[in-house]
Amino acid sequence: MPELPEVESLRRFLTERCVGRVIARVDLTAFSALKTFTTPLAALHGLEVEQVERHGKFICLDAGGTWLCFHLARAGWLRWRDQVPTAPARPGKGPLALRLVLDDGSGFELTEAGTQRKLAVHVVNDPSEVAQIATLGPEPMADEFTLEAFEQILADSGRAQLKGVLKDQRVIAGIGNAYSDEILHAARLSPFKPANGLNQEERERLYACLRQELADAVQRAAGLAAKDLKGEKKLGMKVHGRTGQPCPVCGDTVAQVSFADSSLQYCPTCQTGGKPLADRRMSKLLK
Repeated sequence: MPELPEVESLRRFLTERCVGRVIARVDLTAFSALKTFTTPLAALHGLEVEQVERHGKFICLDAGGTWLCFHLARAGWLRWRDQVPTAPARPGKGPLALRLVLDDGSGFELTEAGTQRKLAVHVVNDPSEVAQIATLGPEPMADEFTLEAFEQILADSGRAQLKGVLKDQRVIAGIGNAYSDEILHAARLSPFKPANGLNQEERERLYACLRQELADAVQRAAGLAAKDLKGEKKLGMKVHGRTGQPCPVCGDTVAQVSFADSSLQYCPTCQTGGKPLADRRMSKLLK
C-alpha cells in the first residue's frame, strides 16, 4: 500500500504534470471505485487543474473548485501516460479502474491488482466532504506535530499497542504497515508495547525516529517517476518485508508476526530484548 512518502511523491509528480492543464475527459472502468454520486465525473470535463494536495494517503486534484480525491488502498497504483489512448476506456476484467486525460493528450490511470476492490474515488466540492479525510489525525511531518503533541497522542491512546497507534489514520495520518515497522525498528521498540508505557527517553526517541524515517523516505522518493516508487520503497526497508533476512543493524534474523490479512516484521535483538513475539495478534509480550 502506498503510504505518506510515496503518496507525497505522487502528489509532487502530478503537480508538475497536471497543474495548468485542462481535463479533457475521465473514463471510469471499475464502477465499484466511485464512492460519490452527487457530483458526476463528467463535471470535471473542461476544468483546469489548479492544485494537487495530499491528505494522509489521499491525493486530491482541485479543478476549479471541483475535487477529484482518490485513495489507492492496498493494491492500487497510479500509472502515468505521456500519450493516453484516444479511444475511451471501457469496463472490463483488467486492473484499470479510472483514466484521466488532459488537454495535451497525456494523463494518468488508476489501477488495482487482485480481486479485492478497495480503491476509492470521490468527486466532491471540498476534500473535507470525504469522511475518511475529515477524520484524519495530524500530519506527522507538519510543523505543528511537535514532541508535546505526540506525547499527548501516546497518553490518550492508553494501553493500545504502538503498532496500532502509528497505523491508525484517525490518530496520525499517512503511516501504514510498512513505515510503522521501520519506525519502531529505528526506535528499538516492540510493536506490542503499550503507548502509555514509554518513559521520557523512549517517547523522544520514537518521535525523532518517526520524523526521520518519513523524511528520509520522502527524500529518497523525490523526483522519481511514478513507476519507480514501488521499487524505491522496497529497497529502503530494513525490516518490513524482509522476514528471514539479517537485520542490517545487528545481524539477527528478522522475524514476523502474522495476522489474518497482514503481517509485521521486527528484529528481536533490536526491539524485544532477543525474545520472539508470539505469532498471534494478542501477544502477551509488551516489553
